[in-house]
Amino acid sequence: MMDWLSISPGEAPIIVSIPHAGTDVPEDVRSSLLSLELAQHDSDFFVDRLYAFASDFGATIIRTSMSRTVIDVNRDPSGQSLYPGQATTGLCPETGFDGASLYKSGMEPDGAEVARRRACFFDPYHEALSSQISRLRSVHSRIVLYDAHSILSQVPRLFEGELPQFNIGSFDGRSCAPSLTEGVASACSGHSTAVNGRFKGGWITRHYGDPENGVHAIQMELAMRGYLDETGPWPPVWDASRAARLQPVLRDVLSACLDFAKGAAQ
Repeated sequence: MMDWLSISPGEAPIIVSIPHAGTDVPEDVRSSLLSLELAQHDSDFFVDRLYAFASDFGATIIRTSMSRTVIDVNRDPSGQSLYPGQATTGLCPETGFDGASLYKSGMEPDGAEVARRRACFFDPYHEALSSQISRLRSVHSRIVLYDAHSILSQVPRLFEGELPQFNIGSFDGRSCAPSLTEGVASACSGHSTAVNGRFKGGWITRHYGDPENGVHAIQMELAMRGYLDETGPWPPVWDASRAARLQPVLRDVLSACLDFAKGAAQ
């Protein structure tokens, strides 16, 4: 039993993947870090809570409680950069989004440690995703894999200026049908939105998206200001009033995904 991995199967043709909301750091990893606070700083705080309503849609929800500092399940396991030439983080990040070191000098994970973490955490997450994709594809002609993320509105090392509220990634149109991207973007109308801007979809979107075989993968990167106070103490606290304004839009987004998967949107 892996208590860090949560799989909530649903029957609707949609999977909500939440790879970065976790903050857990095992003691054997924690001892090599400069601080737990730094290790947890870049988490997608409360994204699992933000999308808890997805179960009402019959969605399958898969999430990990493990911090992305331990291992990032949304990175290419080969080590290849998802954004060549741009600042990013790897499978077992050694720095945070701001470029600051996460580990004590000389205690960064070596090849053997990366392989151990991959076997313990990365592989089971993707086995779960693959299993649920296969289960749902056996009963639906097409499904949507919705990869849910959030990030600070301003991260100068990663992008210039302030990020739009909704950032939709479809690997430049390769991971899903154009009509799915259009439907999701339409659900966000009236709000600042980017499609395949700085965030085009991580490894999950790129690896599993297979439109020709009925698997349509799309990533949503939310600016955190939409549901919490980015200017207050860190780690942040859940802001119910902000979340209450954002969640109806996210409900419309998932409704658009379901309409597409069920064939209402071609």
